[in-house]
Amino acid sequence: MLITALHNLGVRSVHLQLASLGSVGLCIGLWIRAKTVDQEERGNAERRALFVGLWAPTIWLIGNSLEHRE
Repeated sequence: MLITALHNLGVRSVHLQLASLGSVGLCIGLWIRAKTVDQEERGNAERRALFVGLWAPTIWLIGNSLEHRE
Protein backbone atom coordinates (compact mmCIF):
# COMPACT_ATOMS: atom_id res chain seq x y z
CA MET A 1 0.00 0.00 0.00
CA LEU A 2 2.81 2.43 0.90
CA ILE A 3 4.82 1.42 -2.15
CA THR A 4 1.83 1.94 -4.44
CA ALA A 5 1.14 5.36 -2.92
CA LEU A 6 4.77 6.43 -3.32
CA HIS A 7 4.81 5.19 -6.90
CA ASN A 8 1.61 7.09 -7.70
CA LEU A 9 3.14 10.24 -6.23
CA GLY A 10 6.06 9.96 -8.64
CA VAL A 11 8.69 8.89 -6.14
CA ARG A 12 11.24 6.56 -7.71
CA SER A 13 13.69 4.17 -6.11
CA VAL A 14 16.68 6.37 -6.92
CA HIS A 15 15.10 9.19 -4.88
CA LEU A 16 14.88 7.00 -1.81
CA GLN A 17 18.35 5.58 -2.30
CA LEU A 18 19.76 9.11 -2.45
CA ALA A 19 17.77 10.04 0.65
CA SER A 20 19.26 7.01 2.40
CA LEU A 21 22.78 8.11 1.51
CA GLY A 22 21.89 11.61 2.68
CA SER A 23 20.81 10.14 5.99
CA VAL A 24 24.21 8.51 6.38
CA GLY A 25 25.90 11.85 5.63
CA LEU A 26 23.67 13.64 8.12
CA CYS A 27 24.45 11.00 10.73
CA ILE A 28 28.19 11.47 10.23
CA GLY A 29 27.79 15.24 10.41
CA LEU A 30 25.79 15.01 13.63
CA TRP A 31 28.31 12.59 15.11
CA ILE A 32 31.22 14.93 14.34
CA ARG A 33 29.24 17.83 15.79
CA ALA A 34 28.56 15.77 18.93
CA LYS A 35 32.30 15.62 19.57
CA THR A 36 32.44 19.43 19.72
CA VAL A 37 29.77 19.98 22.40
CA ASP A 38 30.43 19.87 26.11
CA GLN A 39 30.23 16.64 28.09
CA GLU A 40 26.75 17.32 29.50
CA GLU A 41 25.12 17.52 26.06
CA ARG A 42 27.32 14.95 24.29
CA GLY A 43 25.18 11.93 25.15
CA ASN A 44 22.05 13.51 23.72
CA ALA A 45 23.90 14.63 20.58
CA GLU A 46 25.33 11.14 20.04
CA ARG A 47 21.89 9.55 20.47
CA ARG A 48 20.49 11.98 17.90
CA ALA A 49 23.21 10.96 15.43
CA LEU A 50 22.50 7.27 16.00
CA PHE A 51 18.76 7.83 15.58
CA VAL A 52 19.29 9.50 12.22
CA GLY A 53 21.68 6.71 11.25
CA LEU A 54 18.89 4.18 11.75
CA TRP A 55 16.83 5.86 9.02
CA ALA A 56 19.23 4.78 6.27
CA PRO A 57 18.44 1.05 6.10
CA THR A 58 14.71 1.66 6.36
CA ILE A 59 14.68 4.20 3.54
CA TRP A 60 16.97 2.00 1.44
CA LEU A 61 14.67 -1.03 1.83
CA ILE A 62 11.60 1.01 0.90
CA GLY A 63 13.55 2.12 -2.19
CA ASN A 64 14.32 -1.52 -3.03
CA SER A 65 10.64 -2.40 -2.75
CA LEU A 66 9.80 0.50 -5.00
CA GLU A 67 12.45 -0.66 -7.49
CA HIS A 68 10.73 -4.04 -7.74
CA ARG A 69 7.45 -2.19 -8.43
CA GLU A 70 9.06 -0.22 -11.25
